Amino acid sequence: DITYGTNNEFGFDYLRDNLKSDLKLMVQRELNFAIVDEVDSILIDEARTPLIISGKGEQSSALYEQVDKFVRTLTGGFDDDLKDAEERAGRSRKDREEAGERKLAKAEELHWDYVIQRKEKQVQLTEFGAEKAEKFFNVENIADIANVTLNHHIQQALKAHKLFHLNEEYIVKDNEIIIVDEFTGRLMIGRRYSDGLHQAIEAKEGVKVREENKTFATITFQNYFRLYHKLSGMTGTAKTEEGEFRTIYSLDVVEIPTNRPVRRKDMPDKIFSTEEGKKRAIVREIVERHEKGQPILVGTVSVEKSEEISRLLRRNGIQHNILNAKNHEREAEIVAQAGRFNAVTISTNMAGRGTDILLGGNPEYLAKKRLREEGVDHETIELATSYAELDEATQAVRDRYDHLYKTYKAQTDEEKKKVIEAGGLCIIGTERHEARRIDNQLRGRAGRQGDEGVSVFFISLEDDLMKRFGGERMKAIYEKSKMEEDECLEANVLSRLVEYAQKQIEGRHFAARKSVLQYDDVMNQQRIIMYGQRMKVLRGENVHEQVIKYIPDYVESTVRTAVNTDVEPSKWNVDDLNRALEQRLLPEGTNYVTQEKLEKWDYDVAIKQITKRTEKAYEEKIADLQKETGINFGDVERQILLRNVDRNWIDHIDAMDQLRKGIVLRAYGQTDPVIAYKQEGSAMFNEMIERIQTNTVAMLLKVRIEVRQRPATRVLPTASRFTPRPQPAAENAPAAEAQRPAANEAPAQAPVQNAASASAQSAAPAAPHLPGLDAAGIPDLPPAVDVDSLKTSGESKFNPASMPKRKKIGPNDPCPCGSGLKYKKCHGKP
Repeated sequence: DITYGTNNEFGFDYLRDNLKSDLKLMVQRELNFAIVDEVDSILIDEARTPLIISGKGEQSSALYEQVDKFVRTLTGGFDDDLKDAEERAGRSRKDREEAGERKLAKAEELHWDYVIQRKEKQVQLTEFGAEKAEKFFNVENIADIANVTLNHHIQQALKAHKLFHLNEEYIVKDNEIIIVDEFTGRLMIGRRYSDGLHQAIEAKEGVKVREENKTFATITFQNYFRLYHKLSGMTGTAKTEEGEFRTIYSLDVVEIPTNRPVRRKDMPDKIFSTEEGKKRAIVREIVERHEKGQPILVGTVSVEKSEEISRLLRRNGIQHNILNAKNHEREAEIVAQAGRFNAVTISTNMAGRGTDILLGGNPEYLAKKRLREEGVDHETIELATSYAELDEATQAVRDRYDHLYKTYKAQTDEEKKKVIEAGGLCIIGTERHEARRIDNQLRGRAGRQGDEGVSVFFISLEDDLMKRFGGERMKAIYEKSKMEEDECLEANVLSRLVEYAQKQIEGRHFAARKSVLQYDDVMNQQRIIMYGQRMKVLRGENVHEQVIKYIPDYVESTVRTAVNTDVEPSKWNVDDLNRALEQRLLPEGTNYVTQEKLEKWDYDVAIKQITKRTEKAYEEKIADLQKETGINFGDVERQILLRNVDRNWIDHIDAMDQLRKGIVLRAYGQTDPVIAYKQEGSAMFNEMIERIQTNTVAMLLKVRIEVRQRPATRVLPTASRFTPRPQPAAENAPAAEAQRPAANEAPAQAPVQNAASASAQSAAPAAPHLPGLDAAGIPDLPPAVDVDSLKTSGESKFNPASMPKRKKIGPNDPCPCGSGLKYKKCHGKP
């Protein structure tokens, strides 16, 4: 079988499967072979973005608003504005560190409260700013360990104000902060930055500050796709990242020639000294090409920049379409018209990867649009344009579509000839992206399948890329040339400087991804072990044998807490020991240990004898419970073990996250943070395993089973639906709730699936009730977890017969059960 889907859904399916307590509810099989479309986007751009399934955590504190007020009082600037300190910087590490200290000293001379490190995209408080914080929050030392939470909130608020900008990294829509993907320009609905950054941005923009989330399960795309036995992919822009594919994924990059020769002309970059001069030149270029009817696609890096260019074009009376995250609903229409004669389209990266712009227009889109105008619904149009066998009514729609398509095809073919005469599609890039691949994707919208086309990029020394890398060298060249700001330079040496700047940033990003992977690999190995053992339990591995193996350690722990094991057993307090044994291990009134026995036993014999008695009592208890209730106690053991695995794993994820945040400080003590993380993470993992074993034995030895009668229920024999899928979360880079990476504050929700039920209107049999388990036998989860969102219901909640007779439900209407499916695809099935 071949399964086709999105990377997000495959990743979330993997996480959801490993939260299930029933093998029948799992959807993924063994991860054998994967073919990834746009592989560089998923395995490189989104490599560190974690997918996170999470639930409500702690309530968001008022500290976010308080810190936001404080940060608004601060003043500062960019580190590269402190020129005299930078000029004295040498090339050695010591010299660079000293230069950094001189920068901070210079900033304090200017009474700056913070310094923005442009290249590193970080903000740092100065001593002056720290003193202000201490006065504002009335603390003695902001750097003290007791103020670590306050310090963290201040850092995140500084990032929110100084590094994250409205209509660039995010937009505000419906009183909510929505992240804009820096690579695609699309809205990342449901994703949230992690580590409190999203809350800091909410406080900055004056929208409701939502609560922080608790992570149940998480994995990065990097680690998920490496689980496949064989991995491959396709993209048009992988060659520049060949080294990373080979290093991280052991994948070779093979370049395949294009289907037809590329006839697109890629013009040299046009470089200007100022942003204003560049904008005027862009408008002149657009006006000149627009006059001869050439279609133009203007690529921008942010929503704000796209709207700025739009204002300039309106001022010059040029009609155009604008495509960005704010009006993405019109994407199909705008893209379909972008290749028409005289068309001007301004777009963010949304019109980059995967967008096919047809010269002269798209006849398929035009035909479908006409059908919609004639009143044909979307479902019928899609069916009519497929290869399926149709009924008479739908066949008529197909015939109408074929007629419209031929009509529009003739029109677009004629228009295509005019477009080719005008030079084909013209791509104008308003600035270079940090990654060359994104620029190449934009260029690739023109000259497809051997069509005519042209591309050109406009750059200014005030662009973010040039400010961070290479701006000073270019500025020196410009000053020597004594050119006006409206004049441009076109020279190979300048283009090489731009390419060098991009390579520097790509190298930094690769180093960051490689560094993060070293930490991720620790957690990944632990995840593989945990999920592997969990799968064995679900597949029927004998849990009883495992529980018996756990008992000796629990017995020894109980004895050690009850008596002083440093002395001979004959000196142990018999009453204290029996009391502890009956509280934890044995039935009340057993009084198993006597002074006579202790006189004969040494320590090892005592532990061995008490263990034997505990195992015997446990077997007797199982036999009695099975006889009284008729249940299979193996299922009880399995559910309780899974419950403890899930609860402890969730806590372990949080603990490892906290360890990772603080481990970098070990470098100051001449300790490799990665090695320290591996060692301490391994110790924490072993402690978690011990807790799982101890808690499982403790619960099973003292478990009680109550029998409850389920009420009669009318249900459908087949009902299987899911709640809305969780969205990827995000961090300091749209992570799906993590530092670029990937995902913390995603209000992700595990799927609810209704189990198939037996006959309608029949009383369900008596169901045993276990402490800590719900009526369906699903383990309780930690208090922070929404139990209803994770448990499997034993009953279907929707019955068409019980619906009020108000309005007939159409086959294409949303199903009233809330599944999100059409009625005919859900409970309206015949």
